[in-house]
Amino acid sequence: MRPAQRSPKLSPRNPGCAVGLDVGGTKIAGGIVEFPSGNIRIKQTIPTRADRDGREVLSDALALAEHLVAQAVKVGSALAGIGVGVPELVDLEGNVTSGYRIGWRGLPIQASFSRLAPATLQADVRAAALAEAMFGAGKAYNLFVYVTVGTGISYSLVQGGNPYAGARGNAELLASSPLTTTCTRCGALLHPVLEEIASGPALVARYNKLSDRLVKQAEEVMAAVEANDAVASRVVRSAGEALGTSLGLLINVLDPEAMIVGGGLGLCGGLYWTSFETSTREHIWADDTRDLPIVPASLGTDAGFIGAAASVWQSEHA
Repeated sequence: MRPAQRSPKLSPRNPGCAVGLDVGGTKIAGGIVEFPSGNIRIKQTIPTRADRDGREVLSDALALAEHLVAQAVKVGSALAGIGVGVPELVDLEGNVTSGYRIGWRGLPIQASFSRLAPATLQADVRAAALAEAMFGAGKAYNLFVYVTVGTGISYSLVQGGNPYAGARGNAELLASSPLTTTCTRCGALLHPVLEEIASGPALVARYNKLSDRLVKQAEEVMAAVEANDAVASRVVRSAGEALGTSLGLLINVLDPEAMIVGGGLGLCGGLYWTSFETSTREHIWADDTRDLPIVPASLGTDAGFIGAAASVWQSEHA
């Protein structure tokens, strides 16, 4: 790995930029993002292959970052640094504190990227929420909740343009832990986990269990819904209803002005969207909250790396 490269100085004719990486369970999306406009100059995606050793995933992410840093220098941009969003818990010092999808817990992630350029590390949901606050659907609101639904499901509360991290960086957990309850009909002790019902991998697993044919991706389940597959419709509708139960509770607790929904599955529309929106509103308790805006993230799946890059800019101008 080469040492950190020098980039041209910031000037009115040479807007600043940062490299952003969104390290997901399926793919690593990266780009060069200009500031203060938020324009994307270059973007690139590679597969994550998250089942590998964490060091191998890190090596690929570093190689992509190094390539993007070199491109930024080549085109004469004033590079502020590298921002990295990860689908794990990240503490207030930028350390990965969980290993649910990618084995980066305990590895010197931030230090590794800092050898290329000054680097920041952030939970992916907070990075995407920051992007929507600065450049997307969140610009219109002082207090909103951003929810991402894809390989996993998580949230971020944003106030005054700043995603709330909590005391330890863990204020993003929404769907990973069991919602233990006793069935009022049969008395059985239930342990439903939302991510095992409503996430992308959950749609695949549940459909494959009930259907005569096998699928590999959530997109195939959604396509089956459009083809009037009764099993797919039942799986997707129940997933959306389960998601709405938790989102309604989240709104009851946080009382935001709006809810913005992103992630590959969160933006798929159709039956999934209508099911969770209806369920969410049914589970909102206060009458004057029930019609709050529930809107799709306007930056789409680019929000993750845009927000990761924005975290560099934000840290420099805090």
